[in-house]
Amino acid sequence: MILTTIFANCIALAVYTPYPSGDSNYTNSVLEKIEYIFLVIFTGECVMKIIAYGFVMHPGSYLRNGWNLLDFTIVVIGMVSTVLSSIFKDAFDVKALRAFRVLRPLRLVSGVPSLQIVLNSILKAMVPLLHIALLVIFVIIIYAIIGLELFSGKMHKSCYNRLTGEIMDSPHPCDNDTGFNCSSIGEDMVCREGWIGPNFGITNFDNFGLSMLTVFQCITLEGWTDVMYNIQDAMGNSWEWIYFISMVILGAFFVMNLILGVLSGEFSKEREKAKNRGDFQKLREKQQLEEDLKGYLDWITQAEYLEPLADQHDTADQKRKDLYK
Repeated sequence: MILTTIFANCIALAVYTPYPSGDSNYTNSVLEKIEYIFLVIFTGECVMKIIAYGFVMHPGSYLRNGWNLLDFTIVVIGMVSTVLSSIFKDAFDVKALRAFRVLRPLRLVSGVPSLQIVLNSILKAMVPLLHIALLVIFVIIIYAIIGLELFSGKMHKSCYNRLTGEIMDSPHPCDNDTGFNCSSIGEDMVCREGWIGPNFGITNFDNFGLSMLTVFQCITLEGWTDVMYNIQDAMGNSWEWIYFISMVILGAFFVMNLILGVLSGEFSKEREKAKNRGDFQKLREKQQLEEDLKGYLDWITQAEYLEPLADQHDTADQKRKDLYK
C-alpha cells in the first residue's frame, strides 16, 4: 500500500502546475486536498513503525536507520508546511517548504531493497571514484597542453565569398595549402581569417580552458570525430589522427571505464552484504522461533507435571473430609 501511495504521490507531483502570486486552478485545488490524504498515510506509517521499533533510544529503533530518518524528515517537513499554510495562509510563504515534496519519491528507497543496494554502492564508491577523477583530470590536462601547443589558433579560418564577403553555409575550418580548399566549392570562395570557430567558438585549442573543455568532449565520445575532422580541414590529413585516436583509447576506453569497474565492484560487494544480512536475519528468526517453541514445550511439560500433584492434593483433601464425616 505504501509503495502504491508513493507512486500516486509522484503522479500528483508531476500533474501539479505551480502558478505565481497564489493563483491556482481546479486541478491544483483537487491535488491540494489529495495531499492531505498522502500526508495522513505517510504519518500513519511513521507512527506504526515508531510503535513497532521504538523511536531512537535503543539499538534497532526507528531513527537508527538512515532510510527511516529520511522518511521521518520528509514527513515532518510535509506536516510543517501543511500546518503553516493552514494557519498563516496569507502571511507566510511556504513554497520553499513545499519544494521538499520532490524528495518523497526517495521513500521508494526504503521500501525497495534493490534501490538501497544501488545507492549504497554509489556512496561507498565515492572515495575510489575521487582517485579515478584525479587520473581523468591528469589525462585531460596532458592532452589539453599538447593540443594547445599543436592546434592553437587553427580553427578560425573559413571560406568566404570574395565578392560579397559572406561566409559559406555550414562553415568549417579550411587551409589552402594542406587542409580543406575553398576553391572546391566555388571559384569565388577564398580561405581567410575571421570565423569565430566551431560551436560558436567553444570548440578550439586557443587557450588552456577551452582546450580542456574540447579534450573532455572528446573523451566522452560526444562528437570527437567532428573535432578531429575540423582539425584535419584546418591542417591536413597527416598525423593529427594519432592525437585523437590515442586520446580516445586512453581517455575513453581505459580511464573512463575504470569508473564502471569501480561501481560494478562496489555493487557486487553491497549485494553480497545484503544477501548475508538477509541470511542472518532468517537465521535469527529461526533461532527465535526455536526458542519460543522450546519455551512453549517447557511450559507444557511443567503443566503436565503439576497436574498429577494437584490431583493428589484433591484426593487427600477428599479423604480428610470423609474421615471427619
